[in-house]
Amino acid sequence: MTDSVPADPTAAGADLPGPADPAGWLTLPDVAERLDLSISKVHQMIRDRELIAVRRDGVRRVPADLVANRTVLKHLPGVLNLLADAGYDDEAALGWLYEEDPTLPGTPAAALAGDQAREIKRRAQALGF
Repeated sequence: MTDSVPADPTAAGADLPGPADPAGWLTLPDVAERLDLSISKVHQMIRDRELIAVRRDGVRRVPADLVANRTVLKHLPGVLNLLADAGYDDEAALGWLYEEDPTLPGTPAAALAGDQAREIKRRAQALGF
């Protein structure tokens, strides 16, 4: 199982947002409040790959647009598991989700929130082959 926290938080660039990062972030307590869950349940969701969290500015954060309308995007857990099966750690999965794609309406993360979720799952599955 991959760890959602970099092994060495002082590693170069570990705390700096990358070009493929989402626009907004939520801390884990913010996610717990938004989903009306305990913080321990949020940690469990991250361990179970129902949600993705990465360290930014020294704090574990979740992309805000993946937690919409008091719930996690419906197809996100499936995509995260497919990416993990393809060998992606949390940072790489985040990069894949937020990489601009001219064949989509922006990024795979944006398409997951729309009507192209099946296409995103198919593309994530194809990465394993």
